[in-house]
Amino acid sequence: MAVEKVALITAAGKGMGAAIARELAAQGYRLALMSPSGSASALATELGGFGMTGSVTEATDIDRFVQGTLDKYGRIDAVVNNTGHPPKGDLLSIDDEQWHLGLDIIVLNVARVLRRVTPAFLAQGGGAVVNISSFAADAPEQAMPVSSALRAALSSFTRLYADRYAKDNIRINSVLPGFIDSWPETPDIVARIPVGRFGKTGEIAKTVAFLLSDGAGYITGQNIRVDGGIVRAL
Repeated sequence: MAVEKVALITAAGKGMGAAIARELAAQGYRLALMSPSGSASALATELGGFGMTGSVTEATDIDRFVQGTLDKYGRIDAVVNNTGHPPKGDLLSIDDEQWHLGLDIIVLNVARVLRRVTPAFLAQGGGAVVNISSFAADAPEQAMPVSSALRAALSSFTRLYADRYAKDNIRINSVLPGFIDSWPETPDIVARIPVGRFGKTGEIAKTVAFLLSDGAGYITGQNIRVDGGIVRAL
């Protein structure tokens, strides 16, 4: 009898996180969802999963989330590290507190979750992780300096984790979305995108589902741009 896979998703109450949750549920995953607002908990109830209200910036919340998932399902096969948007502003107007908050929700959130989940991966013989990052990791934007700088750091963390745990059948990749329809659309932004439109949350969700699947079993340590061609770099 095939084991039902379990996916743990943060910031899963709306936007890309909720779309990913729905896509994985449709593919047969059992779900554990968390967000600060309570919307992930409501979605978990709708999808028959485990839900919790909490923040990835709070170690005690992550402890409860991971342990609650293991208590309910006995395993974790997939992790999707998703968060809200970090502080914005002119480059030198952003104070230390905002930079530290950005570090908390872009890099340390991933480290905190994986510190707690990796032992479960090791015990069961493998696992897969997808981080939701941003195209700004590869093409920094003046409008979002905190995101640009720290998403690049997340890319480095992803590479380091991939190298460290590949031999243990644990994979990790980051998805770098461009402008997605959960973001307010303006003609100026659309004009920058070669495909001429914003991406859809469902397109991000399907990319994530593929990267978590056995079909992506030879893909690890990568930054996968899903950006409509907005990043011109090779």
